[in-house]
Amino acid sequence: MNTAILALEDGNVFEGRSFGAPTERSGEVVFNTALTGYQEVFTDPSYSGQIVILTNPQIGNYGTSSADSESRGPYIEGLVVREFSPIASNWRSDISADQFLANSGVPIVSDLDTRALVRHLRTRGVMRGVLSAIERDPAKLVEKARNIPTMAGLDLASRVTTPESYEWTKTVEQCSPSDLIGRDEKPLYNVVAYDFGIKHNILRRLVHAGCKVTVVPALTSAEDVLALKPDGIFLSNGPGDPEPLVPQINNIRKLIGKKPIFGICLGNQLLGLAMGGKTYKMKFGHRGANHPVRNELTQRVEITSHNHGFAVDPDSLNLNEVEITHVNLNDQTLEGFRHRSHPVFCVQYHPEAAPGPHDSHYLFDDFTKLMREAK
Repeated sequence: MNTAILALEDGNVFEGRSFGAPTERSGEVVFNTALTGYQEVFTDPSYSGQIVILTNPQIGNYGTSSADSESRGPYIEGLVVREFSPIASNWRSDISADQFLANSGVPIVSDLDTRALVRHLRTRGVMRGVLSAIERDPAKLVEKARNIPTMAGLDLASRVTTPESYEWTKTVEQCSPSDLIGRDEKPLYNVVAYDFGIKHNILRRLVHAGCKVTVVPALTSAEDVLALKPDGIFLSNGPGDPEPLVPQINNIRKLIGKKPIFGICLGNQLLGLAMGGKTYKMKFGHRGANHPVRNELTQRVEITSHNHGFAVDPDSLNLNEVEITHVNLNDQTLEGFRHRSHPVFCVQYHPEAAPGPHDSHYLFDDFTKLMREAK
């Protein structure tokens, strides 16, 4: 059996069976509690710079499908699982999950105690680590883990953004006859979407809601965005710390009040900073597909999909200008807010799901409503 080692910066070492690419990768070690949707996790650009532990005890059993990728390929640095299935059993599968990650040089370690590892990270907080199928000396790997950059202060959006603008036209596709996705709306609204690490299903949902979408690089100026004559502006999810993204924050500040704006995840954090708020790094973040969030406007509870390690501090926001709209019921962290005077709103969680429940799809309709009223 080929072995792989996961070494953490605090000196803890976990050894297991090697799958994927026989390589060595490093990053922040985090965990995701979703039961399905591992391919969407692999290909979410928000996981750039991170080694991901999946708490579902078996991963890989339904393979991967080209239709389910959330970007051009895997962005995770490495994968840690309890049991990995090299055999794919699903009529939609194009290639096994093992080969899918191996083709992008991503290592996998299986057959270790993921429950003990996750409990350790919940207690101590997420930390830097190295996953290696090459090096056999644990001490060397621990030392490497201690020398990689911390996630705090790291600009990763510049690494994953598109190099040039493009139009997106694909809409939501039905996976099975029982998948009731509804009919597409007519394309009535011109939306410019900032790509800080955007997921494909966000773009599909915008098209499904009636938007003609132009995706632009993260550093596109506010003037160039307005020159495209948008009806609305979208701020995407993305990896890393929001605070180093000073040019992006300045551009967003210039756009507030000019056009309706909708932000998700990193877009939520950047809007918070643009409005004078502050962000902070969470102990172990939110990553999963069943987090309860209360809509403060309706008092309804939504079960939501999450992937973030930073959050906006609600006490730093000026509540004369900003209204809190969503709160996480697990830890009371801020999950959404809107401007009191301008058509600007955002959420920290992922209403497009992929993977996850569909409770929050209404937010895309809220965005088109703001654009319709602005017109």
